[in-house]
Amino acid sequence: MTPQHPATRVVHQHTPPLPTSHPISVPIYQASNFGFDDPDALSDALNAPDQGFAYSRYGNPTTRALEETVAALEGGTAAVATASGMGAITSALTGALRAGDHVIALSCLYGGTYATLNYLHDHFGIDVSYVRGEDPAEVATAVRPSTRMLYLETITNPVTRVVDLPAFLAAGKEAGLLTVVDNTFATPLLCRPIEHGADVVLHSITKYLGGHSDVTAGILVFADDARYRDGWHHTMEMGAAIDPFAAWLTLRGIQTLALRMRQHCANAARIAELLAAHPSVEAVHYPGLATHPDHEVAKRVLADFGGMVSFDLAGGRDAGYTFTKGIRMVKLAASLGGVESMALHPASTSHRQLDADALRAAGIAEGTIRLSVGIEHADDIWADVEQALP
Repeated sequence: MTPQHPATRVVHQHTPPLPTSHPISVPIYQASNFGFDDPDALSDALNAPDQGFAYSRYGNPTTRALEETVAALEGGTAAVATASGMGAITSALTGALRAGDHVIALSCLYGGTYATLNYLHDHFGIDVSYVRGEDPAEVATAVRPSTRMLYLETITNPVTRVVDLPAFLAAGKEAGLLTVVDNTFATPLLCRPIEHGADVVLHSITKYLGGHSDVTAGILVFADDARYRDGWHHTMEMGAAIDPFAAWLTLRGIQTLALRMRQHCANAARIAELLAAHPSVEAVHYPGLATHPDHEVAKRVLADFGGMVSFDLAGGRDAGYTFTKGIRMVKLAASLGGVESMALHPASTSHRQLDADALRAAGIAEGTIRLSVGIEHADDIWADVEQALP
């Protein structure tokens, strides 16, 4: 019986068969090398991702279990796990682009993605046009003969804009572009971009899929087999492979993803409403609020509104510093998506690579705070947030 619901699939993961039984949890194959009796079998395993395991940079049984689990959750053909979220992002970009190519991307992106696109521009002449993501006609306007890729985020980092994925992906397809979607903030529980037409979906596993702030990893999910095989070859040759223990930690975390996301979303909705009523807060960015510019889009594209809330403090950068200095239970931390609540000031941390113009284009103010709402009791989260507000 194949489970139909993602909440069931995260629990029942693929485990390697044994002669008369099977392990209930996926075992760790903490091996870098695998021996063969047949030289032809060794050669085959080094040349294709589905011909056995020879060397863990090429493939590993624990890693493969993770890849199959996430591919099934996203509705993809296959996946390639990487050593970090940036490993997935960089592999997606460098595997598909060549010198002189052009990319269309959202103006509001994770700072690391923005920095990588700048690096590719400076070193390889890959141009980027940034669009607001509010009207799919922006794609047709930005496209050039050299355009190869449309790069989107389901929920943008950090100001939680929600792209009309069906419309934008259709516009990308009409222009003949490879469509790549970073689905980290949404997870496959809230959105599956391949169902809307995406070619490649990526995640920073470090965030919600791992969920416990104890693993650094990423993953690429492919909609078709040919692109998967190309992606596997490129990622393997670039040396971006995940470690088997990190893969095992992620599998362990994924089993509670549905429960965690339910609590993340419920808590985030409560905190967003309370922030919206506070006099120190100029604006709250949460797609579950009716005041959010993409609220109606979010209701169509997402199963729920996510666990990320950002808000703009009156008082700018000084107010942001005061808040991050004042939090006690909420962790001041660079990452997100763990069971514990975490906050940071994007302009000076996660998006420090952006200059003032790029910050404005991304909708990030000097006083913007990004809050990853954890699974603690909402009253305790709010008590700490409230006492830290300037």
